[in-house]
This record gives sequence, C-alpha cells and structure tokens, in this order.
Amino acid sequence: MSLDPYELAKQSAAKLAQITKVSNHDVLVVLGSGWTPAADALGQPNAEITVTDLPGFSAPAVAGHAGKLRSVKVGNSQTLIQMGRTHYYEGKGTAAVVHSVRTAIASGVKTIILTNACGGLQLKWKPGTPILIRDHINLTGATPLAGPRFLDLSEVYSKRLRKIAQDIDPSLEEGVYVQFHGPQYETPAEVQMAIKLGGDLVGMSTALEAIAAREAQAEVLGISMVTNPGAGLTSEHLNHEEVLAAGLAAASRMGDLLKKVIEKL
Repeated sequence: MSLDPYELAKQSAAKLAQITKVSNHDVLVVLGSGWTPAADALGQPNAEITVTDLPGFSAPAVAGHAGKLRSVKVGNSQTLIQMGRTHYYEGKGTAAVVHSVRTAIASGVKTIILTNACGGLQLKWKPGTPILIRDHINLTGATPLAGPRFLDLSEVYSKRLRKIAQDIDPSLEEGVYVQFHGPQYETPAEVQMAIKLGGDLVGMSTALEAIAAREAQAEVLGISMVTNPGAGLTSEHLNHEEVLAAGLAAASRMGDLLKKVIEKL
C-alpha cells in the first residue's frame, strides 16, 4: 500500500529541515527548463541538497533540470529553490508531480512561484520574453486532487503577486497558460485549438502544481519564459536544445526579477 501523499510530504519536509537546519521556509521557487542560472541571482545558499535525499523525490528526467534544492535567505523570506521538476509525462502520476509543492507547504511555505519555458502564441513575444500567468487551461485530463475536493479556482494566480511583479517591471504582460500532457510538442492544429480556447502560452508543466498549491491556500505567482513561437505560427521547427538556449540567455535577468519580487513580499 502506497503512503498517503500528504504524509509523505510531511516526512520529506522533516528530512529537509534536518538536512538544511532550517525549520521553516516562507517561499518556494520552482525553476523550469533553462531557468537554473536564475538560482544564482537569488543569493548564496545556506544549504544545497540533491532532491533524491528526500523521501518521495525522484531524479529529474529532463535536460535543463538540475535536481537540486537550495535554501536561501532572500530579504526577510527563507526561500526554497527547486532546480528542476517532475513532469506529468514522465508517467509517475500526479502525486509525484506536485510532491515538491506539498513538501514546501509542509515546510511552512505560503507563497509559491512557478516558472516554466513555453511556446508563445503571440508573435510579438520574442524568445526570452517573460510573461505573467493570469490563468491556465489544464488539458492534461488529470488533477492532483482526489475524492470530493471541490476546490474554487476563481483566482489560481494571485492578483496581488502579479501587481508586485508589474510594479517592479511595468513591461511585464499577462497571458493564459495551456498545459498539454507532452512530452511531444503541440501540433499546429493543437496550437490553433489553444488560441481558440483563449490561450496565449503552451507548455507541459505548472497547472497541476498550481492546483496543489491552491488546495493548501498558498498564493501562486506563475511566470512563463517564451522560448519559441507555437508550432505552425512560423516556419521554424521546435527542439529542446533551442528551448534551453533561449531560457539560459534570459535566466539571469529573470533571477533578478524573482529576487526583487521576493524582497517585497
């Protein structure tokens, strides 16, 4: 019989506190594909551990995900930085996808910043452009919730946190993120479907984690890094190496933005 995912998160949080010697964290930052260099901009870590040192975590299966956790003091907030994530397409189930979020919440976290690399559905957004997630459309057909957990998702992504980010950088635009299952990239027809549904961004992460965060009443800020136009919108073909390269080129600048947002919490 598998362990209850919430109990597993508590065990993971206890082990995290033991290893990092930090009993309580305030903020979780999840760094998506190519975002790893942003971690350095957040400051010198008090501790850095490999995720597999904690119960319930598995090694990342995707290039661009470091598989590390850092504990860093940013302003007045003890911040947990997750360098890489488990994706739903890895086939480990939704509990594995949201385990880091639930571990952070069990560690005291009330604010969760989710980042990702994504395809842009508006051609004015060039590779390297950060976009705040206003809302999402979950096309995975999955949820991290089980049983009659009728969760209100009227405001998944905090208006308050988006305002803080836009006060820091008024050029930041907002969009609706569409999560597909993956790991294949979207077809041109699927991109057109996402546009017709009201989507501005497409990717393979984030929505399930955001749902788990809201279940625990944590505030969520989502930031997508546009790394390429959606399939069929231009003549370009998509590949993961280009996604990583576009993310890496802008990641340090994004780290500075994240630092300033956390300092204003």
